[in-house]
Amino acid sequence: MSDYKLILPSMGEGVMEATVTNWLKNIGDKITEDESVVEIATDKVDSDVPTPVSGVLKEILIPVDGIAKVGEPIAIVSIDGVVEEEETTTTETDKEEVIVAAQTIEKDVETIKSETTVVSTDDKFYSPLVKSIAKEEGISQSELDQIVGSGKEGRVTKDDILNFVKNKGTQTAASTTAAVKQPVDVSKTSPAPATPTIINDGDEIIEMDRMRKLIAQNMLQAKQTAPHVTSFVEVDMTNIVLWRDKNKNEFAKKYGEKITFMPIFIEAVTKAIQDFPMINVSVDGDKIIKKKNINVGMAAALPSGNLIVPVIKNANQYNLAGLAKQVNDLASRSRANKLKPDEIQGGTYTITNIGTFGNILGTPIIPQPQVAILAVGAIVKKPAVIETPQGDMIAIRHKMYLSHAYDHRVVDGALGGMFVKRVAEYLEGFDMNTPI
Repeated sequence: MSDYKLILPSMGEGVMEATVTNWLKNIGDKITEDESVVEIATDKVDSDVPTPVSGVLKEILIPVDGIAKVGEPIAIVSIDGVVEEEETTTTETDKEEVIVAAQTIEKDVETIKSETTVVSTDDKFYSPLVKSIAKEEGISQSELDQIVGSGKEGRVTKDDILNFVKNKGTQTAASTTAAVKQPVDVSKTSPAPATPTIINDGDEIIEMDRMRKLIAQNMLQAKQTAPHVTSFVEVDMTNIVLWRDKNKNEFAKKYGEKITFMPIFIEAVTKAIQDFPMINVSVDGDKIIKKKNINVGMAAALPSGNLIVPVIKNANQYNLAGLAKQVNDLASRSRANKLKPDEIQGGTYTITNIGTFGNILGTPIIPQPQVAILAVGAIVKKPAVIETPQGDMIAIRHKMYLSHAYDHRVVDGALGGMFVKRVAEYLEGFDMNTPI
């Protein structure tokens, strides 16, 4: 019999591990080639892992809520399709040893139950490991119940409680320092505790799902890491609006794709990045990493209300039709939760379309480790002064605001402002005779 080790595959730049959220197969189940075996979750997206071989699931190496490392085995598949039972020859001595071992285990289990049983006030489930850590660290039941679990169905995992212990220690140390030394250096202490939430009759308590928790953590980290500055520019989109209205039906017939404004925004951004390459960078300590590739992320709202950012790799290498295909495909699979982990990794610049919701201006948060993000607002008709050979005239024009947020550690106002102005110039200079 030959066994195959199912390895957790690479899931994109910077992703080194994933959490097992659900095993789709049980031990002994038959598996066909390319059939999904397990569901996993990274800090950005849920996915599944298929098996490249047919056989029978022999062993599960990483349990639900367990952390799997990229390149390490997560399960063993029996390629021959049979999970054999081990042959055993038991002597009287072996039997006695087994009995003694069983009695010892039974006593240990009873001891663990008596020492670590914790009854939650809100019927939460805690694993023996979590209960044991709580007992060793002196965590009270009320404190344990307050920990937000990242495991399946909100269960508290080992990492959750260890992070709680670590933060609790930091907060205690900061409080002690504040009591002894005055004045307090607020840059070195933990933030003041949040005001207790008052829950009134009729209020509804909604648990954050896993993705919402991760979004919250990432947004907080981004704001704490990068000093945000935002510049605004108004753009005349009239040529683009008229061109799209004229060509959208023919474009759909020719390419089988609808043409939205997003591919045109991405095209303008990639041109501006090539003019100002220091926007396409990231920060590593006191080093600036200038990116070779232009990988544009496009923020997409999910039906759940959460946000995800698929990435178009080497966006500057596509023409308008190619960008339209990429945008439509990624947006569609985002809504259906069909993105692959590497399709949301490696972005070097991001665009978010707040105009979809009727917003005209915004101050978006820069996704780390990028240093800039562009928000495109709603396109609205406005009276505007235009220059003609006969003199200035007032006409109805299609106008839009660009909101450009950038990391002031490495992008100064001049660069941030010139970049967004250049994007506006490319949009306003769009050729009405652009072929489809």
